Amino acid sequence: MPEFVLKVLDRENSIIASNQGTGEVNLFCQREYCPGDKLILETSKENIYVWLQFDDALGKSLTFITGEVCYEIPFGEKRFNLSPKAFLGNKHLLTVKAAKEFEYKAYRNLAVNIYDQHGTVNCYPHASANVETRGESVFAAKNAIDGITINDSHGNWPYASWGINKQEDAAIKVEFGRTVEADCVLLYTRADFPHDNWWKSVTLTFSNGKSIVAELDKSDRPHEIRFEKMQISWVQLSELIKSEDPSPFPALTQIEIYGTDISI
Repeated sequence: MPEFVLKVLDRENSIIASNQGTGEVNLFCQREYCPGDKLILETSKENIYVWLQFDDALGKSLTFITGEVCYEIPFGEKRFNLSPKAFLGNKHLLTVKAAKEFEYKAYRNLAVNIYDQHGTVNCYPHASANVETRGESVFAAKNAIDGITINDSHGNWPYASWGINKQEDAAIKVEFGRTVEADCVLLYTRADFPHDNWWKSVTLTFSNGKSIVAELDKSDRPHEIRFEKMQISWVQLSELIKSEDPSPFPALTQIEIYGTDISI
């Protein structure tokens, strides 16, 4: 079983709270967070599956960890895409628990990670894009894998989405950090009509070099795209062809990628 260490650090990297253990660790931090505070997960083993909770208001995600994870607590505009209850107050419960084989090998949505961040990460799945509208948190790529599917509006939580800033070559990639086997993608396109436009067709490109062009319709329901099982390490959504509706604002609320883990 892996050894875990959970820490809360301040902006000077001084330890505010810490706990460690084997297989499962809980950390109760009794202090209000301040700008610059960070949450750290250290692990004795890399490339492992864990249930991770950095905030009790956000809950747990089944994640694939490839090394030490550092999560900077968001403040100001950077928290507009999160529940207003997240990271507030002076009582915080952090948890990490090694996932069981039947949990991570079950057929499930492989593309959900509440704690995804920008940049290089050791916590998967991870979403990145070549554009995010005005660099605002409510239009960040990571919003598309936060597990929230409500799509009848736009803006602050719970209506955060991936916004493309009207960029014609916009693309978003979801990386798994290992090889998985997938056979279905669900797309929740934003449906705040008439403010929003919608995509008539999109292209899914996979790490194995294959691609699928999918026709969509104007709907607030998930668009289901099924295909033969394939082993992949990432999926990219691109070639987003919008409809003739007058709005210039199509967007993606959520992408779900269904399959099973095959590694480890």
